[in-house]
Amino acid sequence: MFLLNILLAIAWAALMGNFEPQQLLFGFVLGYLILWLVSRMGRPSRYFKQLPLGIELLLFFLFDVLRANVRMAVTILSPRMRLRPAVVAVPLILKSEAAMILLANMLTLTPGTLSLDVSTDRQMLYVHTVWLDDAEEFRRQVLEGYEKRLKELFES
Repeated sequence: MFLLNILLAIAWAALMGNFEPQQLLFGFVLGYLILWLVSRMGRPSRYFKQLPLGIELLLFFLFDVLRANVRMAVTILSPRMRLRPAVVAVPLILKSEAAMILLANMLTLTPGTLSLDVSTDRQMLYVHTVWLDDAEEFRRQVLEGYEKRLKELFES
């Protein structure tokens, strides 16, 4: 469905004779609505649940990266750097390998955190952070912020 949506966006831009990003985005949204209307006549597709979840995850991730960048800048520019580095074992609720990889990569791309390893039984993700105030709070933020969204996106 995603490829069909992309094809509809390209077709829209070709019909308009304009391949600028906003035209492609409009074509993608229009294609999504057309596919959604057509799919209501047949069996429902997971695509219409997954795309909004993926967009929500992306927006959450971008906001988290922005927040971490600001915190890192404040830490670096302050006269007394208040770093509290630690390695935290984060329990994984994810079963999908793709979801685990995406979680590890998202945490690594967020300033101040680095995914180190996954346990051999795939139950723990070891994450280095430069600001550890409370290990349980850090685990909760990863679980509620990333893992639940990834589980819903990949395993529902």
